[in-house]
Amino acid sequence: MASICGTDVHIFNWDDWAKNRIKPPLIYGHEFAGEVVKVGSNVRFVKVGEFVSGECHIACGHCYNCRNGLAHICLNTKIFGVDRDGAFAEYISIPESNVWHNDPSLPPELCSVQDPLGNAVHTVFSTDFVGRDVAVIGLGPIGAMCVAILRTCGASRIFAIGRKNPFRIKLAKDAGAHFALSSVEDDVEGIVKKETDGKGVDVVLETAGTPDAVQLGLSILRPGGKISLLGVYSKPLTIDLSKSVVFKYATIQGINGRLMYDTWYRMAGLYRIPEFREKISKIITHRYKFEQFFEAMEKMRSGESGKVVMYMER
Repeated sequence: MASICGTDVHIFNWDDWAKNRIKPPLIYGHEFAGEVVKVGSNVRFVKVGEFVSGECHIACGHCYNCRNGLAHICLNTKIFGVDRDGAFAEYISIPESNVWHNDPSLPPELCSVQDPLGNAVHTVFSTDFVGRDVAVIGLGPIGAMCVAILRTCGASRIFAIGRKNPFRIKLAKDAGAHFALSSVEDDVEGIVKKETDGKGVDVVLETAGTPDAVQLGLSILRPGGKISLLGVYSKPLTIDLSKSVVFKYATIQGINGRLMYDTWYRMAGLYRIPEFREKISKIITHRYKFEQFFEAMEKMRSGESGKVVMYMER
């Protein structure tokens, strides 16, 4: 089983990012779960028949960052489905060190979305969110996953903020948001300030990847708060650093990928919680056969979906 990522949509659309990043021919896709059918002669810890997923960032293991516990930002990272052939195929080949052994009792669709779920886990746990007021800006599948994690793990109040997509705003509400708002239709700043006694939220998680989302996040962040940025921006943005960051004593952190492999162990722990599994299952809104690839991609492109997964019948 494989799921469709926003990166896959960029490649499918062949936008400017894809044109500058991808070197065809390439089989893309990097979110998957499947059965091991063959291993190399030097493989020791992976066996044929095992049910696995994989970390898509292939680290060199030798650079400064790898040797200092920062393999997720390896200086020589290669990504399967971007730099080498990926998961939208009958077979995929990855290094043994990137294999993650799944709990065999988990549904394959839950295992196939661990890459984006890992982004959400990394983003949430980069902050001090327990017992805090948190805003999630950007309500695609990863934003909805952030909401589910926050609700499961003890955030006080969760403000889920989208733009004007009612489908995804409702998805965030179903995932556990206390307030599901539209930045176009609602007075987000007024509502947040009212509900937090004027202080603003303690934490902002930005997953939209737009300048407006960052500006909004900084405007509702309390003095001394933290904003974590997972979104990827198509153009530069201008921030009044003195007003919004320096005098506000705000902390900004960029998030890239998943911590290897702390994030994966946290996901495994979360998946042991039945209520959490149920929330993530609801975020997976559409399921297609691999033969329906174009239909699945169009559904993901439409925005009228949560996570879209594809499965291969045996």
